[in-house]
Amino acid sequence: MLYHLFEFLESNYDLPGARLFQYISFRAAFAIILSLLISTIFGKRIILFLQRKQIGESVRELGLEGQKEKAGTPTMGGLIIIFSTLIPVLLLSQLNNIYVILLIVTTIWMGAIGFLDDYIKTFKKNKEGLKGRFKVVGQVGLGIFVGAVMYFHPDVTVRPDNKVTNTNNVQVISETSPEEKSTTTTIPFFKNNELDYSKAISWIGEGAASYAWIIFIPIVILIVTAVSNGANLTDGIDGLAAGSSAIIVLTLGIFAWVSGNIIFSDYLNVMNIPRSGEMTIFITAFAGSLVGFLWYNTYPAQVFMGDTGSLTIGGIIAVIAIATRKELLIPILCGIFLIENLSVILQVGWFKFTKKKTGTGKRVFLMAPLHHHYQKLGFHESKIVVRFWIIGILLAVITIVTLKIR
Repeated sequence: MLYHLFEFLESNYDLPGARLFQYISFRAAFAIILSLLISTIFGKRIILFLQRKQIGESVRELGLEGQKEKAGTPTMGGLIIIFSTLIPVLLLSQLNNIYVILLIVTTIWMGAIGFLDDYIKTFKKNKEGLKGRFKVVGQVGLGIFVGAVMYFHPDVTVRPDNKVTNTNNVQVISETSPEEKSTTTTIPFFKNNELDYSKAISWIGEGAASYAWIIFIPIVILIVTAVSNGANLTDGIDGLAAGSSAIIVLTLGIFAWVSGNIIFSDYLNVMNIPRSGEMTIFITAFAGSLVGFLWYNTYPAQVFMGDTGSLTIGGIIAVIAIATRKELLIPILCGIFLIENLSVILQVGWFKFTKKKTGTGKRVFLMAPLHHHYQKLGFHESKIVVRFWIIGILLAVITIVTLKIR
């Protein structure tokens, strides 16, 4: 809203300072400050409201140290993340930008699924919450929507070839190629690092590439479902999901800004994606809200994000990665989510396999997801969280380095 207001004032009345709102860097900095303030100042009020309404966490007995003390801690704190993200985005971003629209829809969509799950757990006193199949239907529905928009919308394009020359030590855009629809994505660590999904069905015959959505949309569904579930599983101890997600999101913000900038995308040999730089405003607002939420979520937590927050976080991260054509970097960048997912799959799979073979189920870990395994080993949850953050930072650095390692 403010962006469009200052754009009008600058173009019609030449208002001093209005041009600042044309710069992504200024609006991104403004967004992270504003979201931090909203999440820390108004977050406390939301927590007090949740306490008054007795919207507290119902903790299952898992034999973990300090678990009983968490009972009654306000949940649904993901509302803090959602509100403190959307308010700066609505004020500072171009609301007609297709990528911003996609991210706003994702936030509301996944937030609604998570909220419904938390509502059933809290008010209906059903510890299982929303049935798993309904969550999956919601995730698949979002995947279909995002995949269809990415594939069919005319504003989702790439510029395959741009020429930037250095004239008198000043970089000048000498030639820009026309925008084109494309299903290409980035493959890390390879020199010619672009993969076109349409080639997966080109062997069928001439014209088959026009049906690449048959491949592309299921891939989007898989990514959205996997990442949102990974974030949900990671949200098991104080500060782990929010801190790990902030690291991931800020890394994706670098990719979004570079991909949307012709000069930097040319210098780093990264796919230029017109209009994708506007996602930086959303990303910085989202990162600010996560850090602000951490103010109340670090040990001992005053509030839990619940599925309202964790499912939303995972959905947003997945959509940003897809929009920046960096979805194949997810196994590296979202490595924390990946190992949490794999630990549960291995635990359940091995237990069922050994029970079928021997009659007695055996476990790979003391408890899954993985962070609970370390709790069972006697590590304090603060130590587990900080070490997972350190691993997350290392993975983020490796992900950024892929810009130049080919």
